[in-house]
Parts: sequence; structure tokens; C-alpha cells
Amino acid sequence: MIYAGILAGGVGSRMGVTEMPKQFLPVAGKPVILYTIESFLQCSRIDHIYVAVVSDYVSHMKGLLNSEFGVCDRITVVEGGSDRNGSIVNVISTIRRTDSDPDSVLITHDAVRPFVSPRIIDENIDAAIEFGATDTVVPATDTIIRSADDEYIDDIPVRSELYHGQTPQTFRIGWFEQDYFALSEEQKKTLTDACRIFTLSGRRVRLVMGDAFNLKITTPFDLRLAEAIVAERSDKK
Repeated sequence: MIYAGILAGGVGSRMGVTEMPKQFLPVAGKPVILYTIESFLQCSRIDHIYVAVVSDYVSHMKGLLNSEFGVCDRITVVEGGSDRNGSIVNVISTIRRTDSDPDSVLITHDAVRPFVSPRIIDENIDAAIEFGATDTVVPATDTIIRSADDEYIDDIPVRSELYHGQTPQTFRIGWFEQDYFALSEEQKKTLTDACRIFTLSGRRVRLVMGDAFNLKITTPFDLRLAEAIVAERSDKK
């Protein structure tokens, strides 16, 4: 089975003062998260979609889904965890009520990346089935500077070996269960994404190329850029 986990547990502090988390902010009159969910609904290979939402917005999310899609048996809303991987754990716990197969695949995605393409989704699924885990990336175009004290350069890595991480991150559920729960609590606190779990366990994670349109909406500028993308696509219809 192939599942999607849309991770919407954050509050979006970098967006500035807003009345609600960034995933619910409107782009061309439609909440960001609905564009994201729609992208995954269009993929017929995905058996079910789980949306992990900050607890105070579970009812709000259900209302949005009902208004946009009506009754949809392919979508379930779950409460998000205290962090990204906690939300993934909650999604997997829900999946495990009906599916115990360790080789079932979960494709996880930021709720605030609304323009993920069908090609990226399909290549994630294919790579996870074949290799076990995959991460979506784009090559670094700027030189990356590493500084531990924010004052002096410690290192300038070779740019040709560097990538910016996007999502989806996709993997066999059994791998996540085995590797995540083997970590110490201190290790779990430092993790910012699922693929780091696999590299800590010595597993190889396959790369899938993302694209510039698969942007993450985290700032007011990103929101304006998303508005422009939607407007351009509407003009082409």
C-alpha cells in the first residue's frame, strides 16, 4: 500500500503576525494546504492521504476538506505531534490500525509546498519501492558558508556536492519504525527530517530531483510568489 502524509503541525512563526498557521493562509482565496492535498489526490497510486494538523485546527481542517472535496474516503485528518517526526509517528500509528506490512510506503510532504509536481510524486514512490527511502532535492546554486559562531567562516563546502532539501521524503514504513525508535531521546531532539534518521542508521537514501516551483511557503515573500504562480497558471487555462 502507498500512503501520503501531509505534515501540517507547524504554526509558521517566520510568517510574522497572522491569525492562523501558515498552511491555512489563503493563496488566491484558497488555503495553501488545499492546493497541497489536491496535488496528492490527483495521484491514483496513493491509496490514502493522512493530514497531520496542529491539534487546535483539526476541526477547522475537516471543515475545509468537506467544503472543498465533499465526502472523500481517501483523506483522514490526524492530530500532529510535537515536532515533524512526531507527526509522522502519529500518521503511522493510524495506518497501523489496518496495515501491518513493513514494506508499505509513506510519502511525507510539507503542507506548505503546494506546487509539488506529479513527476516528483511518482519518482518518489518509484524510488522508495526500489531503494527503501528517498529525499527530494535541488542542486545548491549559491556558495554555502558554514559558521559555528555566526561571526567567522569555519568551512566552505564544495558546492557541486551540496543540495537543498525539499519534500517529499518517502520511505518504507518498517524502516522508519525500526530506525526511529532505536534512537535516543537526545538524538530525536536534533532531527529536522525523516531522512536523517535513515542516514544515522547507516542506510542509503536515494535522491529525487525536485524543482524551483516546489517552494516552501514560510515568509510573506513566499506567499506573494505563490500568488503569482497561481495567477500565471490560471491565465494559461
